[in-house]
Amino acid sequence: MASEPSHPEVPSGRSSPGDRVKPFAIQKVLNRVVRGLLRAPLLSQLVGRGLITLYVVGRKSGKRYTIPMAYLPYEGVLLLGSGFAWGKNLRTGEPLEVRYKGRRRVTDVRVLTDEAAVTEHYAVIARNNPGFAKINKIGRDEDGTPNPDDLRAAWAAGARVFLLTLR
Repeated sequence: MASEPSHPEVPSGRSSPGDRVKPFAIQKVLNRVVRGLLRAPLLSQLVGRGLITLYVVGRKSGKRYTIPMAYLPYEGVLLLGSGFAWGKNLRTGEPLEVRYKGRRRVTDVRVLTDEAAVTEHYAVIARNNPGFAKINKIGRDEDGTPNPDDLRAAWAAGARVFLLTLR
């Protein structure tokens, strides 16, 4: 199990942690629409093939966040990655409620934060999801292989990987 890292300073010439991943200007509206689609019985089966809703509770504030996320089925778990601050609220071993294919479920969470694990799993996600690569500023070559420097920069900016096991 990975411990919480102290992310190094981003090497000069790279973006600062705050510049790596930013929400779209209309992110709140998009999230509201997607959350609605993921709750609709028939649509959730179609839309939910690549999207899941996370029900995250702030560790300090207690505030509830409902976050639609892309996931990738991977080696028996759901693989997710994020550089957004809400990810700090998830902890290995603490259950998480999600909406998966229209049904509210509980998952077991494993959070990866060390450089090797994050860059390895971010590469898997970026290879399979060009949108994820674009949002996270991870360049890919012609055959879809993610740029290792971009993967490391994402990790250095605070990216985390979440492995969810549905109960």
